[in-house]
Amino acid sequence: MRTLKFLLRKEFLQIFRNKLILRMIFVLPIVQLIILPFAATYEIKNISLSVIDNDHSDYSRELINKFTASGYFQLVDYSQSYSDALSQVEKDRADIIIEIPKGFEKDLIRDNETVVLIAANAISGQTAGLAVAYSNSILKDFNSEVRTQWIQQQRFPSMQNIEITYSNWFNPNMDYDLFIVPGILALLVTLVGFLMSSLNIVKEKESGTIEQLNVSPIKKYEFILSKLIPFWIIGLVVLSIGFIISFVLYGIFPAGSFLVGYLFAGIYLIALLGFGLLTSVYADTQQQAMFISYFFMLIFILLGGLFSPIENMPDWAQYLTYINPVRYLIEAMRMLVLKGSSFWDLRFHFLIVTGFAIVFNGLAIWKYKKTV
Repeated sequence: MRTLKFLLRKEFLQIFRNKLILRMIFVLPIVQLIILPFAATYEIKNISLSVIDNDHSDYSRELINKFTASGYFQLVDYSQSYSDALSQVEKDRADIIIEIPKGFEKDLIRDNETVVLIAANAISGQTAGLAVAYSNSILKDFNSEVRTQWIQQQRFPSMQNIEITYSNWFNPNMDYDLFIVPGILALLVTLVGFLMSSLNIVKEKESGTIEQLNVSPIKKYEFILSKLIPFWIIGLVVLSIGFIISFVLYGIFPAGSFLVGYLFAGIYLIALLGFGLLTSVYADTQQQAMFISYFFMLIFILLGGLFSPIENMPDWAQYLTYINPVRYLIEAMRMLVLKGSSFWDLRFHFLIVTGFAIVFNGLAIWKYKKTV
């Protein structure tokens, strides 16, 4: 125990003497938590709109006003023909084209139906999909308003309508921050835990101190614990700072228990730190460790469900997410913050992350070769 205390003191002194590492550990996560929720958003606004109004009627002008007043579209071009509007798309000046046919108002009144063309620039599939979805929603609202006007004017007999009521559970106002911030908190804990620990043992190799440690009476598990515990504590501190910023800046307060959240994050950090230490055991230089860490972090983030829902991934990618520890922390954080999930609700997440912790740390202790 005295040996472990000595090693822990050495590790903390090394960390706090390195000003760059301190900035990376505390300042960068804070900056990321402040910037990312505003930058990484699924909501798309200011979609450039090109309109072709072949009817020039009251209804066509009302429809155009519906688009511009929605807050999602910005009218940048009023073309005379479809080819002119298409040239604006080719020059990246417009994202979507709305063409209103000639006789739009007359067909709507006489035949109760008409056709509106929507053409989107699909180079960015996400932008195009959302732009078309927004357009369809606006057209449906416009159609409902027109039908309501006709019923009031008795243009056709009143029809039986089904009124739909709905409610949004756990996120009533569909607030994007409530969804993305817990995921970013998980990402920050992952970055601190994995990247820092992956450089730890290999730094001893480059400085030459690993040889002195190898011939000392220090046991392997004591050496691994001394490398794990400091960053485990720092990871929980970063999580606490993240909770404070989330509450102050975004007004987000977890609906679940902080105790359950810290317990899960603590086990998760043990697992991830073990994986980082295992990486550091195999690497000979810090450059190698950084490359390996970057490779795995990229996969962890892309398959973690932070930016792309796991349900939308192909089957083979969904299977890979089961061996991705980041997935379980992101899900657990969202369940705790939004749903107020209990320990029992997260029991399978706890079991899986505990398994990761045992496997990764067991391999790190086993693979660390100590010559005594």
